[in-house]
Amino acid sequence: MTRLFAATSASVLLLSTAPLLAQTAADAVVPISAAVCAHMKQHHVLNPGAPVPCERLRLLKFGYVNFDGQTRDDAEMVVMDAVADHALAVFVALRAKRFPIASVKLMDHFEGDDEASTARNNTSSLNVRQIAGGGPISLHSYGVAIDLNPLQNPYITRSGDKLSIDPPAATDYVRRTPLRPGMAEDVVALFAAHGFAEWGGRWKNPIDYQHFQVGRALADRLARLPAAQARALFEQSIAGR
Repeated sequence: MTRLFAATSASVLLLSTAPLLAQTAADAVVPISAAVCAHMKQHHVLNPGAPVPCERLRLLKFGYVNFDGQTRDDAEMVVMDAVADHALAVFVALRAKRFPIASVKLMDHFEGDDEASTARNNTSSLNVRQIAGGGPISLHSYGVAIDLNPLQNPYITRSGDKLSIDPPAATDYVRRTPLRPGMAEDVVALFAAHGFAEWGGRWKNPIDYQHFQVGRALADRLARLPAAQARALFEQSIAGR
């Protein structure tokens, strides 16, 4: 279900922090067009009750290094506009340090099915849904949470002596030492430096090694503010850490 999303040069907003690390032609922050918005709704990603409208979302395009050591330029991810530059900066930095990533495809490719995405070891962000297991709306619904390499960084729940592991193929990564390529522990500080300060690997039950997010209270404020104010608030939250 690969779909190409075109953007004119006038609509592409390049990362303002470009001097920090070398960008490639693939690295960009692109406004969400009406067609892309409709596609996300059609494929069960932008669902009713979404806390962030399409005009407040951005499409990230960037290159990354895969587990074969090859550089790919086909990554696409949707995030909230307020965090977009910093989210892109994270992935530019990951590429610079040759941190391997298996896949970065929009949740449209998986019909918004989180288990289908994790089974393909897909790194992703926006997906309007409840948290795993039901309950409140996930921070992925705001586009302020990122799941990184789910195979190397599984989601684990414990009930007594029984573990439930998602994706099921990730059993070799329940044990977190020694550190292996693609594991999140190596980049926790990087995500935090760009505002994604909450890491699911620090949670008790469930433990969500793949998951990075901003705080829920901050996400709510970012969603309710006008775009410029939201971006300024996010910058302030990073500077104040």
